[in-house]
Amino acid sequence: MECRSGCGACCIAPSISGPLPGRPQGKPAGEACPHLLADMRCALFGHPERPAVCGRFKPAADVCGNGRDEALWLIGELESATS
Repeated sequence: MECRSGCGACCIAPSISGPLPGRPQGKPAGEACPHLLADMRCALFGHPERPAVCGRFKPAADVCGNGRDEALWLIGELESATS
C-alpha cells in the first residue's frame, strides 16, 4: 500500500514517546506533529533528524483503512489499546 496523499493520520493519531526536533518529550496522541505541513506531508521526510519510529511506519490497509477518517480512527484505537 502507498501512503495516501493528504492524509497525515499517522502524524496525528499516535503518541510519539521519543524526542522530536523541537519537542524533546515527543507528542501526545491526537495532536499533530509540529513537522506536519499544511498539505499533510512531513517536513522531516528524508532528513536524518526524522524519528526512527516514523521511518519504520509502513502504510497498511489494517492501519490506514479506506480513507483519512478511518485511518485516524484505526490508529487511535491501536493507540488506546497499547497505552
